[in-house]
Parts: sequence; C-alpha cells; structure tokens
Amino acid sequence: MSTSEFIWQPNEKYRQCRVSDFMHVHNISDWQRLIKKSSDDIEWFWSTFSQYAGMQWYKNYETLLSLPLSNQAPPHQPPDFAWAQWFVGGKINIAANCLDWHQVKGKRAGVRESVGKDHPAILWENESGDSRQLTYGQLNDMSGKIARYLKELSVKPKDAVGIYMPMVPEVVAVLFACWKIGAVAVPIFSGFGAEAVVSRLIDSQIKILFTADGGRRRGQLIPIKSDVDQAAKQLPSLKKVIVLEHCQNKIAWHEERDVWFHDALKTLVPLDTVEDLPAEHPSLYLYTSGTTAKPKGTIHTHAGALFQVAKELGFAFDVKSEDKFFWLTDIGWMMGPWEMIGVTFWGGTMVIFEGAPNYPDINRLWRLLEQQRISIFGISPTVIRLLKASAESSPENYNLQNIRLLGSTGEAWDPESYNWFFQRVGASRCPIINISGGTEILGCLLMPLPIMPLKVCSLGAPALAMDIDVFDETGKSVADSIGHLVCKKPAPSMTKGFLNDRERYIETYFKRFPGVWYHGDWAKKDQDGSWFLFGRSDDTIKVAGKRIGPAEIESVLIEHPQVSEAAAIGIPHKIKGEALICFVVLVSGLKQDSEYTSKLSSELREFIAKRMGAILRPEAVHIITSLPKTRSGKIVRAAIKRKYLGEPLGDISSVENPESLV
Repeated sequence: MSTSEFIWQPNEKYRQCRVSDFMHVHNISDWQRLIKKSSDDIEWFWSTFSQYAGMQWYKNYETLLSLPLSNQAPPHQPPDFAWAQWFVGGKINIAANCLDWHQVKGKRAGVRESVGKDHPAILWENESGDSRQLTYGQLNDMSGKIARYLKELSVKPKDAVGIYMPMVPEVVAVLFACWKIGAVAVPIFSGFGAEAVVSRLIDSQIKILFTADGGRRRGQLIPIKSDVDQAAKQLPSLKKVIVLEHCQNKIAWHEERDVWFHDALKTLVPLDTVEDLPAEHPSLYLYTSGTTAKPKGTIHTHAGALFQVAKELGFAFDVKSEDKFFWLTDIGWMMGPWEMIGVTFWGGTMVIFEGAPNYPDINRLWRLLEQQRISIFGISPTVIRLLKASAESSPENYNLQNIRLLGSTGEAWDPESYNWFFQRVGASRCPIINISGGTEILGCLLMPLPIMPLKVCSLGAPALAMDIDVFDETGKSVADSIGHLVCKKPAPSMTKGFLNDRERYIETYFKRFPGVWYHGDWAKKDQDGSWFLFGRSDDTIKVAGKRIGPAEIESVLIEHPQVSEAAAIGIPHKIKGEALICFVVLVSGLKQDSEYTSKLSSELREFIAKRMGAILRPEAVHIITSLPKTRSGKIVRAAIKRKYLGEPLGDISSVENPESLV
C-alpha cells in the first residue's frame, strides 16, 4: 500500500469527539483552520483551552506568556523564546486537577465532569495475570498518606524525590504525592543498574527514594533493592529509602535508612494538597536516554505539564471517563507520567502492565487487551515489529472490538509494520494516533486528531498551538521536501533548561537556528498536508554526497520477508566519505548457519541496491540475534556505530539489552 494514499477516513463516530466540540464552541469549520489559528495565536489557544477544559486554579494568572529580554536571561543572551514564562502570577497544582477534582461526583467546570471517588483509576496486571484495582478515592487516599509521610521527613517544596519502582499502582500514588506537597518527582526506569541510577539521582540531589524489594520481567526477579544499596553509597544527599514489599524476595536492610512502605503509611492521615504553588513550580525532572553523553535532566512545571498533556489526551486521544487507556510504558519513560496525568485529568481508567510484552508467550498483550476491554491502546513501532516477527502472533484471534483508538510513538514507522498494526490489531477501523515529540517538551510536536484522514506512517499534522515547520540547511521553510523539524514559538511544557546545565540546553535546541527550537528530526510535509518523520538528523548518513536517513534504509530491509528488524549506520570511507553498514534480525524460526546467512547477506545488499540505487548498496549486511534498544524501543544506532568502530561505548545505561553490544 502506497504511503501517498489515505488509508483511514473519520466517520460520524469519530467526528463526534471533544476536539470537534471545541471547534464548534469557537466557530471553527475544519481541523486545518483550527491548527492554523492555534499556531498563529498561541495565547488565544491556551487561554481558551484553560476555560474549556475546566482547569482548577487556586489563583488565576495575571499574564499568560512573558518573553524576557534576551539580555536578562542567562547565559550569553540566548533567545527570549528559550526562557519563556507561562501563566505568570497563577497558582495551580497537578494533583488538585487530577485527583482532588474527582473525589465528589458530578462537579462540572468547562466540559469536565468529576467522576467520583468510586470510579476506577488504575487497573494493574502482570505477566502472570495477577491483577489489582485502585479507585480514584483509594489513589487519592494513598497519595495523601505518602504526602503526609514526606512532610514528616521534612521534604519541602522543590526538594527532589526519586522513584525507582516497577510499574505497580503505588508508583502512581508516589508521583501524585510529590505533587501534592510541591516536591519534584524524579522517575527512573526500574531496569537500570546502579551506575545509571547514581548519574540521575546525584544530579537532582534527592533526599528520599521510593523503591521495591524487586520486580519481575520474563518470569525473572529484577533485584531492584540491591541496585539501590549499591547506588546509595554514592548519593550523599539520600536520607531515606522507602521500600515496597512487592516480590517478597530476600533483601539487605539498613536500619537507619530503610523503611517499609506499608509501615510508613499505616497510621497516617492523608494530607491535603498544597494550594500556593506558582504555575511554573517544578513538578518533574525527566532524564533523556543519555546514550551519547551525560543524561540530560529536563525540568517540567505544574502548569506546563498539566496543560500540554491534558490537551493531547483530551484532543488527540479523546479520553473520556468510560475509557480504559493502556500504553505499554514504564515510569522512567515520559509516557509514564504523561498517561498518569492525562488519563486522570479526564477521569478515565489507566491500565498499567508489569512485564514483557511477549512473555510468557507472543500473544500476551492481545489477551490483556481482550480481558481488560481496552478502548485506547498505545505502543512503540519497535514492539510491534517484535510481535509481528512471530508467525504465532495472532491479534485477530482475540476480541479487540472495544479498541477505538490506537496510539504509537518512540521511533519512525516502516510501512509494513504500520499496516500490520492498523489491519491486524485495529481491523482497519481505528486510526493510529502516531505522535512525536520528546522528553524535553513532555508532549508532541506532531499529533494527528481523530477528525483528520491518515496516510500510512503519517503523524497527521502539527500539534495544536506548537507552530511547527520544516527548514532546509539555511533555515528556509520548505514544503514537500525532507528537512529539519523545528518549532517557531514556545509552549508551556518546554523544559526550563537542563538541570545544572543551562548552557547545554541552548547549545542543543537554539544554536542551529537562533530563536527557533531545533528538534533534531528529519521531517516532511507532503502536498496533501500530511506529515512524516525520517529519523534523527544526527544519524544522517552521507554516501558519495547523497544524504540518507537510516530509517529509510531500515524500512526497505524490513520489507524483505526474512527480516524482522534492521539498523543502518554510516562509517568512514576513503572514497565515498561514508559507507553504509546494516544489521538485521531475522524472523523467528529461520536457520542461521553460516552458509545461509552469507547468502542472505549478499541478497539483502542487492535488495537495497535495487530499491535505493547502486550508490547505496551496503558495504556489509550483518545478521545478528538482537539490536540494542532503549526501554522506549528506540534503536541505539550511536552505540552500534561505536561498537562497530571499536570505540568506547560511553554511557549505555538506558540500553535495555546491553548484552547485544558484546
């Protein structure tokens, strides 16, 4: 199927969604006009969205957006855009909007109606099928008790609290407890080892760390607490470790430092949410992957995180109180806090899963979708490629009729995998809300709406109020041509610099095109107004003067019937400048003796040459058993390249399967 054809058109069911209602309220006739109006006048959008969504302010803001003069915003006169201040004078709290609001059923503000304390907030399930549920009342009660305990430990507003836990209901409660008292939550992927934990927590100077005795993945125990014990030796600011009894495994215990989670809370009365937090009070320190350098700590505010995420889950995913929303994620990936804020804001039910998507068998996720009657399901393209690679993966054998929206993010799609997801999981009736943005903005730059037609691999259009464009090398806007994805105006959720490294923030996002946010992705808007991504621009390979993104090569390789996954890198070449090297993982069940793999490698080299031109024939195609990936499913091409060239691997703490680089 061609990527130039629309494969999904919204019917009347999808046109009766929240973003359509917003357009009706503001007399906007179509989604193109909505995007243009929101981009042209971002202050109009965020002001009207606050009223429409029923944001609960303790004190309303005086100035919606303030752009300080560049000579007032260190360091070295960066663009005023970089240090934009939002909702100046206002006071707001994420927890108040997402938990407190729902304790009494039937309250209305804007279009929002509170669901009441008995409405399910969280459904948890693990690999083995064990499950638990928390209502909005139970979640708020647990969060309030944790908040009380943090106050007793003298945690003050802006103090950092680490969260190094598996995906269990308590992790959501801890997150909201931090916000209730104005502490800054620092969520960390529970699969990280001690050194990765140290690099993130020492940077944020945490005083308190929440963890668990262990976690489980692929039926195996993950000894989380032992990593904490090792990391604690290098964390001088750490005073207390609160341990959830989850796996009942044997652990070391430090009497002066360690406290059992259940012991800490058993006699406490829930604490009320604080009301005096400024709109730009920090809520989260989220760390990027850090595979190329020291991990970057992004800084997100209460108002910024709340507004951006509520917009996306309200308008792109149309979350309603009757929805069960499941995104395969971890607390350490931005999609974890993202779904926890957005689903609870709109009163839906989030489903969280602890474990691997293909364990104990390849159909584990499809059973979960059927049994929990999921209505909105999000996943990364990489995981779909993993599930698609097995002939035994059979989503069509499960009742997935409750799904009305599919979601994806994390990496560029290839057409074959996209169509498999669309046809086999969504039965060709559900749009794929394929979003892209980043940890740095806690949200989307590109974002389909359920009222727009979609093409294969498309990301729809610019996200509302984000003013997105594609620039060529000179900074000129281009259409129907691949260029650099940029954002020309500020957004409330953009990071407030990098923690302890403001200079690096300016260098990363504002040096390439002064005054404009440079995101580092290759993008294109076609003649029909559909937007596409082609991978990271810093991954670009230049062979004999021809620039090519690795995702383009990888998409072709994945079309070969024997290939399930692929990665492409460029290495120095005396004549061509760079030469193309490819790595592929074969579909399961294929023999991999040396004679077969040698023949297939040659076949794949010619397959690329035939499809992409002889100049792009790879120097080599290596058949391997697995590709190194982050927890969010991104292939770590930089680490592959360093390994191939015999260079030091650097920080690979975010790589979920580091053994693939051995």
